[in-house]
Amino acid sequence: MEAVNDTAITRARLAAEVSESTGITRREADLIVETVFDAIAGALRSGDEVEIRGFGSFRLRSRKARLTRNPRTGEQIMVPPKRVPFFRAGKALRDRLNREPGEEALGAS
Repeated sequence: MEAVNDTAITRARLAAEVSESTGITRREADLIVETVFDAIAGALRSGDEVEIRGFGSFRLRSRKARLTRNPRTGEQIMVPPKRVPFFRAGKALRDRLNREPGEEALGAS
């Protein structure tokens, strides 16, 4: 079994940070985070692309059905077609991740 990454931002930790930075209750922050995730999933399910300026975009990619092998038994199995989410980071996010420590924040001149 894989170990849990203590540095990962979980849904609960994200809600806690929203709560702390805005001064709203933890319950309200949980509702906000859940609503955002539901809106993204709902839009993708409907076939829409989700674009969050300064962060990135989400869209669905379609995977065709394919024939593959079960590695344990060697038996051939058909994997059905499916849609998978795809995230592309926006330029502002890439720039923020590649900025050297101590550099000015985005948009500062």
